[in-house]
Amino acid sequence: MPLTTKSIAKLLLIACALASVAIGVVFTPSLTESTNKRQYVLTTGSTGGTFYPVGVALSTLIQAKLAPTHALSLSTVTSAGSGENISLLAQNQAQFAIINGLYGVNQQPLNQQANLLAVSMLWPNVEQYVIPTTRVVTGDISDLNHLTGATFSIGKKASGTERSGQTILTNLAIPVSSFKLTHTSYSVSTDALQDGLISGMNIPSGVPTPAINRAFASMGSNITMLNFTDEQLALVNKDFELWSRYVIAANTYPGQTQPIYTIAQPNFLAVRADVDEQDVYLLTKAIYQNLAFLHGIHPATKTMALEKAFSALPVPLHPGAARYYREAGLSIPAKLLTNQ
Repeated sequence: MPLTTKSIAKLLLIACALASVAIGVVFTPSLTESTNKRQYVLTTGSTGGTFYPVGVALSTLIQAKLAPTHALSLSTVTSAGSGENISLLAQNQAQFAIINGLYGVNQQPLNQQANLLAVSMLWPNVEQYVIPTTRVVTGDISDLNHLTGATFSIGKKASGTERSGQTILTNLAIPVSSFKLTHTSYSVSTDALQDGLISGMNIPSGVPTPAINRAFASMGSNITMLNFTDEQLALVNKDFELWSRYVIAANTYPGQTQPIYTIAQPNFLAVRADVDEQDVYLLTKAIYQNLAFLHGIHPATKTMALEKAFSALPVPLHPGAARYYREAGLSIPAKLLTNQ
């Protein structure tokens, strides 16, 4: 029987809880402003995507490596995604956040409010547009032109999913205003597609994505993920050189026998600028000295490597992160350095 999104989330939490117990760490997420400057909150995304499970892995790693020796802890919370994450940073309800690249290059005035800096690049956020196979004409993203009047899930309000979807479709001159838009989570969107309540969904995430996995496991050849042509990729990038080619290998998802030629934008780990330099240094060091742990939690993180730590970052590095990268022998471009 295929794993559901809920069962995957439960298994992940159980695994992380066992890891925490093994080292005597108590893991208690809460969305409250930290009362101790060394107790931080990491805001992520919905449980059906990649932000949340990787966020839990990061929290577990920090609890294991830094809580016993440096009294530094990191708790993970869910959210609507990048847009809400920036707001939570601005309100100091979270001090760390996973954010997609589009919000990094184009999120004024929120950037000024949050005083946002970067810790590291993470993994590619892969654009995954899924529609019923009965609606496929060409097999590429232009097929959305035929959904006039249909219901389409574009992501939760104020999420990176919604914003990237609006940007991509607008740049491709696909009439988003002609859709009946819904704003639901990845898991709810998958259920709605299976029940025939929507005619398409936008699920940008790390690959493989639990919600997409469940959709293919239950619907098989009755659904199709749309490709992007090179010409369409160029149009998507007309405002920002942000997206790049990404090929989802055959058999990544159940019954997916052919590669899917889509596109992806980078995700990055953001931090408030006022977080202590030493703490960010320790966190960055813990991440890159324990990449194998993250790789074992989610395949999306296997693209992470020290030499790619700040490749294509949309905002400057926090001084604590920059200090670790210098110690590791990396040369940091001037545009990624602050005056702090």
